[in-house]
Amino acid sequence: MIRGTTGYAEQAAELIARYEVQPFEHKHAAVVHLLPAAPSRVVDIGAGTGADAAWLARCGHHVVAVEPTEALRSYGMAEHASPRIEWLADSLPELARLVPRQACFDLVMLTAVWMHIDQAERAAAMPRLTALLAPGGVMVMAIRHGPVPAGRVMFEASSAETIALAQSCGLRAVLDVRTASTQPANRDAGVTWARLAFVPAGTA
Repeated sequence: MIRGTTGYAEQAAELIARYEVQPFEHKHAAVVHLLPAAPSRVVDIGAGTGADAAWLARCGHHVVAVEPTEALRSYGMAEHASPRIEWLADSLPELARLVPRQACFDLVMLTAVWMHIDQAERAAAMPRLTALLAPGGVMVMAIRHGPVPAGRVMFEASSAETIALAQSCGLRAVLDVRTASTQPANRDAGVTWARLAFVPAGTA
């Protein structure tokens, strides 16, 4: 088992119910304005049930949905079947199946993923993520802060550390905001999200 996925298979039924009811535009309100308008190549790393990938596919994008937890991936493949979505069993920090393809994407998404890998793993992952970005592409991250749910594995991942890592790989931060959780129970528990976005440093 991948350390950061601990608890997801066991809690899959509950998580599926929670993930599927959140409208994309509500959950990702902080970054929607940064997403490509024209049909583009997208990779959603930590795609979960595929709800986000499905929304992106409906907008005309072609999405590689990367998800290591079989229970979530299987649900997504069945519930959100689309010729514009390709599912891939892979995970950070190596992305051992994705990286060798040498594919580039106009949008790289990581939602509720970055805090599941530790500091050394994040340092190893950032160059791989940077290599996935097409010229003019954008990478968006949502990083969870707050109490760790029972049975899960999370690490503190600050915005400052993440921005510094990105800069060391030739990326420039274009968004750094903190938002409340869109899930009432998490919001009541004090969960907040760091919303970050990066572009290659030479991008206007």
